[in-house]
Amino acid sequence: MAIEEPKYFVIENAPPFELRVYESLILAEVKVDGDMDSASSQGFRLIAAYIFGKNRIEEKIPMTAPVGLEEKSATIAMTAPVGIESNHSLSTVSFVMPSQYTLASLPQPLDERVQLREVPATKKAVIMFSGFYSEEKVKEKTAELERWIQIQNLQAVGPPNFARYNPPWTLPFLRRNEVMIEVRDR
Repeated sequence: MAIEEPKYFVIENAPPFELRVYESLILAEVKVDGDMDSASSQGFRLIAAYIFGKNRIEEKIPMTAPVGLEEKSATIAMTAPVGIESNHSLSTVSFVMPSQYTLASLPQPLDERVQLREVPATKKAVIMFSGFYSEEKVKEKTAELERWIQIQNLQAVGPPNFARYNPPWTLPFLRRNEVMIEVRDR
């Protein structure tokens, strides 16, 4: 059974980069403290509990991909690309909700930290990579993507978002990872 992913179309493909336009979608997200690994783990557990039935009607919601992680420094504006700082960041971990749901039809979370949010259609620059991830590797890929965005004469309008598509037992060479940044034309 295939895992649903957000719908998008590619408007430019220059491996390992793509420029994509995503359809509107709904996110279940939670803000957590900690470095990349601890924030990711804590956030994943909170949202997984929601989709596995910890919601007002105890409904199970199908799993989707990717799991998103957006890290923001507490001292830098939200719209600036930021580096990862292990003890001074607030991270947002998110799951895309299956497309059959609307905000009105999704069950309400029991845990108030889990929030549902509709995201309008967006244009994103993306860099894809495989293997294991680390904070250092995500920083490196983010810097590469930021350079590509400048070369393409685009402007970043949001922070980097790290996306993981595979379960932890996936072999490293088969893993799909991406860093995405919302962009607009200059």
